[in-house]
Amino acid sequence: MLKDITIGQYIPGESIIHKLDPRTKLIIAFIYIINLFIANNFISYGIIAIFTIGIIYISDIKISYIYKGVKPVFFLVLITALLNIFLVRGDILLFKWWIFTIYKEGLITAAFMIIRIILLVVGTSLLTLTTSPIELTDGLEILFNPRKKENSMAHDIAMMMTIALRFIPTLIDETEKIKKAQMARGADLESGGIIQRAKAMIPILVPLFISSFRRADELAMAMESRCYRGGKGRTRMKKLQFQKKDFIAFVVMSIIVTITFISKFYIGGI
Repeated sequence: MLKDITIGQYIPGESIIHKLDPRTKLIIAFIYIINLFIANNFISYGIIAIFTIGIIYISDIKISYIYKGVKPVFFLVLITALLNIFLVRGDILLFKWWIFTIYKEGLITAAFMIIRIILLVVGTSLLTLTTSPIELTDGLEILFNPRKKENSMAHDIAMMMTIALRFIPTLIDETEKIKKAQMARGADLESGGIIQRAKAMIPILVPLFISSFRRADELAMAMESRCYRGGKGRTRMKKLQFQKKDFIAFVVMSIIVTITFISKFYIGGI
């Protein structure tokens, strides 16, 4: 299941989404997340879902790949849905047995949470799938330090965030390799209770931590050998510049947000 996580991975492409300015994609992703939490009815969630599907289609990312990235959160989605179904109270009672009660409001809230989590994972995955780590670093650095102050830590923060995001798929692959190696040596990682399974994870976690520190040391040595000294005095081969397609993307996102606000205040929620 770990190998199905797509956050942090990048798929090269020539689509319009790939060619957007990274600052545009970062700002739109931030607004997209806020918009998901503002929405409170099926119409607004439907509009956001259509917008997300359109982005997937335009970016030429396969639906099967998006589905693979959503699979790891199915368990979280199931637990969240059950908690909302049985714990949220309302006015319309649909079912009652022993200590279990289900209200209409609970079902609607559970449906909203399922849609919200899935769209949140898909949206954030699309950001990294269509934006290279270098573009992410440049975009974050400019957004954190728009006035280009010399003593700003924007470059360091952006670099750390990008490296951490980029190494997620690498560590996942390393975990899978260690797990298969330990199982080939006779390690039982799937049977027993929770405590026994937790103890069985030690032969995986210890080599994983050692491998992570080794990779971090190798990365530090590689950056030092290339005379990396942070963001001070650094130049870019390609300067970021907003283009017509970026403004069109902002206009489309503004329309989505406007529809969400209209449906929230005039149509209402639960």
